[in-house]
Amino acid sequence: MRILFLTHSFNSLAQRLYVELGERGHEVSIEFDINDKVAIEAVDLFRPDLIVAPFLKRAIPEAVWRNHVCLVVHPGIVGDRGPSALDWAILNDEAEWGVTVLQANAVMDGGDIWATRTFPMRAARKSSLYRNEVTEAATVAVLEAVEKFAQGGFTPTPLDYANPTVRGTERPLMKQIDRRIDWTRDDTATVLRKLRASDSFPGLADRIHGVDCWLFNAHPEASLRGAQPGAIIAQRQGALCRATTDGAVWLTHAKRKSDQPTFKLPAAQAIPEAASVPESALPALPLRDASTWQDIAYEEEGGVGYLHFDFYNGAMSTTDCLRLRDAFVEAAQRDTKVIVLMGGPDFWSNGIHLNTIEAAESPADESWANINAMDDLCRAILGCGSHYVVAAMQGNAGAGGVFLALSADRVLAREGVILNPHYKGMGNLYGSEYWTYLLPRRVGWERAQAVTQHRLPIGARQAVEQGLIDASFGADVPAFAAAVKAQAAELAARPDLAQLLEEKRAARARDEAAKPLEAYRTEELARMQLNFYGFDPSYHVARYHFVHRVPHAWTPLHLARHRRSMWQKQSALKTRNAA
Repeated sequence: MRILFLTHSFNSLAQRLYVELGERGHEVSIEFDINDKVAIEAVDLFRPDLIVAPFLKRAIPEAVWRNHVCLVVHPGIVGDRGPSALDWAILNDEAEWGVTVLQANAVMDGGDIWATRTFPMRAARKSSLYRNEVTEAATVAVLEAVEKFAQGGFTPTPLDYANPTVRGTERPLMKQIDRRIDWTRDDTATVLRKLRASDSFPGLADRIHGVDCWLFNAHPEASLRGAQPGAIIAQRQGALCRATTDGAVWLTHAKRKSDQPTFKLPAAQAIPEAASVPESALPALPLRDASTWQDIAYEEEGGVGYLHFDFYNGAMSTTDCLRLRDAFVEAAQRDTKVIVLMGGPDFWSNGIHLNTIEAAESPADESWANINAMDDLCRAILGCGSHYVVAAMQGNAGAGGVFLALSADRVLAREGVILNPHYKGMGNLYGSEYWTYLLPRRVGWERAQAVTQHRLPIGARQAVEQGLIDASFGADVPAFAAAVKAQAAELAARPDLAQLLEEKRAARARDEAAKPLEAYRTEELARMQLNFYGFDPSYHVARYHFVHRVPHAWTPLHLARHRRSMWQKQSALKTRNAA
């Protein structure tokens, strides 16, 4: 079938559905929901059999839904209505939540029901629930609804609040007054719920050291205490620890309120007025400890070293890269022979940290420092001859983050993981992280060029088929993590592990003799230097638009396939007229 996506952005859910529907033979085209005229034009151009709206912030035009079946993906249980579905579910401490696929009509979120799925709620921030439980439930529900539509004869169920099984209700947009923290009264559990319900948008409005700001991403702290609730009592790797009535929480990111454009940054960087508090430091290779916030942590089990890293939104600053490199080097000195790199449950890595780059006095200089730090990290992994290194991708990865994973000897991914192994969308960025070595050795140079130029997401199963990664399994994060540990323990117990490591060292020596890693790096960075310091400003413009969330003015042609022929005809006409 021809399926048109109407979506606010090509976010993680839209990408997952794009991949899943494409794998089932459907032709999917995407149109960003900019305004009614654009949406109607897209429908006229593509003439879809079905329209799916995986992520919308406004109603589908009546001229569209009256003439086409439009399936809206709503992150709420049956009967739930309103734009703050997950926000209210978290704040109200719901034990179970769900996703509903309903047919668009004149009533927002009130259409007939095609499919629904529920899931147990997890104590996590809104964005994490969205990328995991919501995405998994939505994928199953959308695939079911699409199959029903394809088979024909299905009649969706009208929403009936008189039905006792309908637990949902219409809820208003959650406002800041609903989220407001009273630091003199709210306990830690309440503070965490309010902050988790506000991440990653709109954030929670607050005030720290006289600075009005929005707060994002909170984690509980079990040991540190403050004499006065609301006081900032410690800092760690850019995060601020704030006292509550019965404990404390770590706040990792913040955004200043200002007349000038601002954006999310590590909390201590966004609010330097609060950064004079003592550092609650951790060792370079900190042991995993659930009682405090750690973005890097280490554990050993069954002769295997597990190096966990979980950077907010997968963005890795210069400092993050160097800290992770140092932790890896120290882990490689331990009495183990296998190291598993465990990224976070939401993201493995998305490469360099565009927000901290944008905030730098010289974004070009910070871009250069950041990409070199990423290269240093990749080089440490590639050069590790003492251990067999496994990359275990629990969450999505993009750009340099994909090639960070490919630095390992074996690459595993959870079944639902989405990879974006390309840089071009960020202003024709060339990329580094030794991708010109790592990608062709897995898929060949011709496919490597296609992968980096097409700028389309790749699902884990497809990545295995292409040879990009080695295996995918695990329906969810816990299942994947358990299977990874079983495989890693089996690898560590292999009687021929020493031989396997010797073969690894020999292969690296042959590749080095053919072309040194430093030569790949030098060639890549020469192109990156032009991106950062050259006459073409496209990288800096694209980064600014990304960081400041500038609304889309059009849908890129690599996504809007229905517009390619129109664009090609217009280009040909201009060429003829010019001649």
